[in-house]
Amino acid sequence: MKKIHFTLLFILLMVFPFYHSFAQEFNCSISISTQQVEGTDKQIFETLEKAVRQFINETKWTNYVLKQEEKIECSIMINITERVSTDEFKGTMTMTLRRPVYKTSYYTTLLNYIDKDFSFKYIEFQPLDYSDNSFVSNIVSMLSYYAYVFIGLDFDTFSQNGGNLYFEKAQNIVNFSQSTPDRGWKSFESQKNRYWLVENLLNSAYSSVRQCVYKYHRLGLDQMYDNIDIGRNNITEALELLRKANREKPNLFIIKLFLDAKADEIINIYSKAPPSEKTTVVNILKEIDPANSSKYQKIVNDK
Repeated sequence: MKKIHFTLLFILLMVFPFYHSFAQEFNCSISISTQQVEGTDKQIFETLEKAVRQFINETKWTNYVLKQEEKIECSIMINITERVSTDEFKGTMTMTLRRPVYKTSYYTTLLNYIDKDFSFKYIEFQPLDYSDNSFVSNIVSMLSYYAYVFIGLDFDTFSQNGGNLYFEKAQNIVNFSQSTPDRGWKSFESQKNRYWLVENLLNSAYSSVRQCVYKYHRLGLDQMYDNIDIGRNNITEALELLRKANREKPNLFIIKLFLDAKADEIINIYSKAPPSEKTTVVNILKEIDPANSSKYQKIVNDK
């Protein structure tokens, strides 16, 4: 009997870690660059890279159990620009979030952004533990904030306003971070930072931006395999929603991020569209993003 109990316990111990490591939401690649801090001890950065990878990929961020192929694809590259002291660092965080398009091997970019306000303290082997109800450290808060933003953006592409809960969690992190001296969390520091990103996403006055995100991906890109004309027409309607938001509030941070991620893709989508459709889309894009008018003109020029 003892032998049977031991065997069952052994099986459970073997199975649980396997389930735990593959049941989380992210397939996120992490890298840390230290070229600008040559000459310092590099072991701490290797430890940090491993800690960040485990934190993002092994934390349970939602109540969902995602299959391996359903995991959210993203990458985070931390560039250390200065070692202020033994355990204090400054740098940037470059993030890319991708999402598969239905019935294809193509991945569309949802976010491609560099957060330049990244300062943090880290002692080697220090655990990165997230708390819903308090500010733990700037590195934990930033990683957790973007994890929730990633989930919210991904979920928004599959169902209308599907990311609400996770944007609210990101906003909660912003609220808890107001007392920290670290930059990026406060409204008065910039119009394009963490505070304003989640504010734009949750502000009902700009709801047409998130309507655009859903229509562009679920009713647009995901439909193009079966009917390219219907899919592209839905993308045109999605861009009209983006123009609506821009007219209500020009230069919204979230619109800039959307176009930073989508500009090249949109140009490719409309390269073979009918002339009237090309003209419509180019007029929309030039109104929203006049600084890149010459780039969007390629749509009309492409025969």
